Amino acid sequence: MLRRRPPRSASADDLLATLGRLTAQAREGAEKQRARVELAEALQREMLPARLPQLPGLRAAATYAPARHGLDIGGDWYDGFPLPDGSLAFCIGDVQGHDVEAAAFMGQIRLGLRAVAVHAADPGEVLSRANDLLLSVDCGLFATCTFLRFDPAGWELTSARAGHVPAIWATTDGRFGLADDPGGLPLGIVPGEEYPVTRRRLAMAGAFTLVTDGVVEGPSFPMEAGLTQVMRLVRANAGSDPAAVAAAAMSVAELTGHTDDSAVLVLRFDGAGGQEWVKRERGVRVVAGARSPALSDG
Repeated sequence: MLRRRPPRSASADDLLATLGRLTAQAREGAEKQRARVELAEALQREMLPARLPQLPGLRAAATYAPARHGLDIGGDWYDGFPLPDGSLAFCIGDVQGHDVEAAAFMGQIRLGLRAVAVHAADPGEVLSRANDLLLSVDCGLFATCTFLRFDPAGWELTSARAGHVPAIWATTDGRFGLADDPGGLPLGIVPGEEYPVTRRRLAMAGAFTLVTDGVVEGPSFPMEAGLTQVMRLVRANAGSDPAAVAAAAMSVAELTGHTDDSAVLVLRFDGAGGQEWVKRERGVRVVAGARSPALSDG
């Protein structure tokens, strides 16, 4: 004798209807999120410069990679442009947050830095003016940044840092190090912030490499380990083409899990002669190049 299945209760029918609605909403939400990610990535790539300025003896290269899972896109940038006095300006940065809003804010910062750099005396003043400019628009976001100015007359690199990851340098004679210079708070936090300026004479051929934190840090990968890896690779490739140095540095993002978008900017210089990598900070002359015991070259 066949038994008939008892009729489905109204509560079960309601549950299935609710699950159907939630599934449709989730699908629609996923499609919207995917569209926002694609828009953020398109904005990001369109606003990054197609090429970087070069001078005899100094070549630049950069690379950008979105997050592997496409969620944390829209905050990193790099830029390079000539200044009226014949020097070159370069910068790299990372906006707090991601998605379309971060990509749009990145574009504002990039344009703001270009605008103030024409009238500012040094990278510290550039960051200070850009900081106040960003606070005046009151968008609620902030960004880390390193700004560089290369003077071909004195073969000098001047830099200032707004809460950004330290740069990595290496010379073709085997020396290398972390440019953990004094800096200020990220842009867009406190009005009137000042940013110390560090001056380096590029006396020996080598590479100066800037990265965003997505290259050197991940959920289970500490920044110190990432910076050590980048230092080893920059040292090994210090005499190579800048694009090769940038690619080597970007490869470290694979170790971090590539959970954030990442950018690398490399200045490859031939050197002005002499035997020292010279660092001048606030008028004090310091000869850099000794390897730190905490940064083994393994």
